[in-house]
Amino acid sequence: MKTIILILLISCITFGDTIKIAVAANVSYAIKPLIKEFNKTNNTKVKVILGSSGKLTAQIKNGAPYDVFLSANIKYPDFLYKNNMTIKKPVVYTQGTLALFSAKKRNLQDLSIINNMRKIAIANPKTAPYGKAAYESITNAKLLDKNIKKLVYAENISQAVQFVIAAADVGFIAKSSLYSPKMNKYKKGENYIDVDKKLYKPINQAIALLNNKKSSLAFYEFILSSKAKKILKEYG
Repeated sequence: MKTIILILLISCITFGDTIKIAVAANVSYAIKPLIKEFNKTNNTKVKVILGSSGKLTAQIKNGAPYDVFLSANIKYPDFLYKNNMTIKKPVVYTQGTLALFSAKKRNLQDLSIINNMRKIAIANPKTAPYGKAAYESITNAKLLDKNIKKLVYAENISQAVQFVIAAADVGFIAKSSLYSPKMNKYKKGENYIDVDKKLYKPINQAIALLNNKKSSLAFYEFILSSKAKKILKEYG
């Protein structure tokens, strides 16, 4: 009888385990299928906190009880590692791609089209890696002087998408955003184009393990697995 009760208690504890993962906004569309795949072999409940990588880093620095951090830029997990806030050295788990997006159909060929726009949405370049990449792209394409006053700054890359749909003429977004069910109606060349990768530094996205919990390590290892990489590739 005692053995049965003990087994039941262990089962309850295992099933009731919860981890909190801090996730950069650009992964918001891929995170649900990732968690679904993870839960095929793990009973852990995964709670997601979305935000810009810079703000999530500040929260972790100030004691936010997160277990794993998926950043849109490796510099933020590196900062945490150098300040002894991670268990392991951060690892690049994927690389982001930038796109220029318009909710309205346009003849999109290159970035020069922004010269004809009134409002251009980008994520905050001070806290969001995709915002920084967008700013670099505009600058390196020699389009900044003509368009700097048109820039509308979103808190993160997901909000940048919302800005374009709601009000801005065009916006720089994570290409992964276009893989959500709500966005698949938009067509390449009419609604979006890839931004030339030569115009911005690689967006190396890194994962950081923030504690030694068994469930945290399991999720960390899953994100680095071939199954997770396949899902990430499917979502751009």
